[in-house]
Amino acid sequence: MLFTESGVSMLSSVLNSERAIQINITIIRVFTQMRSYLAIENANTDRISKLEKNTNNLFKVVLERMDGIEEVIDTKLPKRKKKIGLKED
Repeated sequence: MLFTESGVSMLSSVLNSERAIQINITIIRVFTQMRSYLAIENANTDRISKLEKNTNNLFKVVLERMDGIEEVIDTKLPKRKKKIGLKED
């Protein structure tokens, strides 16, 4: 069976037995814990999203700088020089 939080609170106003009251209190505590877990999960999701965004921006900057360095290195490399050493026949 499935209860909503408001359904359990309404049920507790109708039921008067000690066992029913204890079960309702337990169910309300479970709903409270679930709500706090959901809040923690949402906070962690937001933190991960921000981290991903910052990481993507950082990688973009690093890759752009590497491209710039690659262009500078390509222009500074000497053209093919004559090989020195023993010739193979």
